[in-house]
Amino acid sequence: MSPALQLALLGATLMLPRVQALICQRGTHNSLRNVSELPLEWTTGQELCEDGWGCQDTLILIENGPQVSVVIDKGCTSVADQDVLIREHSAGPGLTVLSYTHVCREKDNCNSLSTSLPLWNLPSTAGPGSLRCPVCLSTEDCESATELTCPAGSTHCYRGAIGLREGDSFRVLRVQGCTSQAGCNLLNGIQKIGPIEMSEDCSPSGHKSIIVGSKGCSKGKTQDAPTITVHSGPPGVLVASYAHFCSSNRCNRASNTSVLLNSLPRPAAPAPGNLQCPVCVNFFGSCPENPQNVMCPSGTTHCYSGYIKIQEGGIRSKLNIQGCVTQASSSLLNHARKIGVFSVTENSEEKLDFILQAGAAPVPLLAWVVGLGLSLALWCGMPLC
Repeated sequence: MSPALQLALLGATLMLPRVQALICQRGTHNSLRNVSELPLEWTTGQELCEDGWGCQDTLILIENGPQVSVVIDKGCTSVADQDVLIREHSAGPGLTVLSYTHVCREKDNCNSLSTSLPLWNLPSTAGPGSLRCPVCLSTEDCESATELTCPAGSTHCYRGAIGLREGDSFRVLRVQGCTSQAGCNLLNGIQKIGPIEMSEDCSPSGHKSIIVGSKGCSKGKTQDAPTITVHSGPPGVLVASYAHFCSSNRCNRASNTSVLLNSLPRPAAPAPGNLQCPVCVNFFGSCPENPQNVMCPSGTTHCYSGYIKIQEGGIRSKLNIQGCVTQASSSLLNHARKIGVFSVTENSEEKLDFILQAGAAPVPLLAWVVGLGLSLALWCGMPLC
């Protein structure tokens, strides 16, 4: 290409109009409210987006009897424009899940939703039916759920946990209520609403696990292969970890829990023993004062109760664990103080000097995304606590 033609093309490129960076309304909100408080109105701040990015509005309402969970997310986004989309994921009677999403680029502050009215439905006029179910909507637990008469048309009682993750924020919503369908399908298969990732767990029995993970740059010594460690194993409580430090670009490419789970033994379900222990895993604080007892697997000899604190940089989380173990030792981690980039502290029985901020979920508990770090799994049945 001749120098003259190169200069002509460069001049034409410089003359092209530059995509103007948008200003978008910015704000997030999570709360549990009485249905009587709807419809809601709100005001937000603003933020300057990157060139080419758009503005987005996301609103999610989960209505359950007299309560409603309200999730609002407004801000800049790199995804393509999307006309206003209103979806009824679960239509009731009883539990109802509604969402509103919108992505725009036509002008500044085009994500101007300021009220829940687009999703607001008047309370159901259906009369009472014959089914009664425990009804609860809580970020803590539903151990003391009140049993109510379901509206006509309800055929099943629902019990589950809905996970909501946006960026570094993770929140679990415990849900019990009346539905018109069987199974664990309150979200109708939807895994993402706007920028919010959704998950659903309806397995109050069976094993329960907490997965804590971190990906990023580290000063740790590089390894030829990942390190997989079983700190304590079945029968009873299983604690295992995966850690990998490497030196090539994007070599920390593990993207799901299979890197750890596929390396763990898959023993057959053990026969029940003659020991009963309270069983609970709680990453929001402490286990209930009177947790449900379960029959421990054969081979377990002691009941464990303790707290584990996990730290990495400015991120801190506390877990309270109760379950069946095979030895009297007070350490599930075999006195390990470091797992990958995480510093861990274990203290049997006594509460650690660490308090979570009210209403905030621990940042690193990305239970369905990261899948690396410390996995705490109870191999015997347990309730959602």
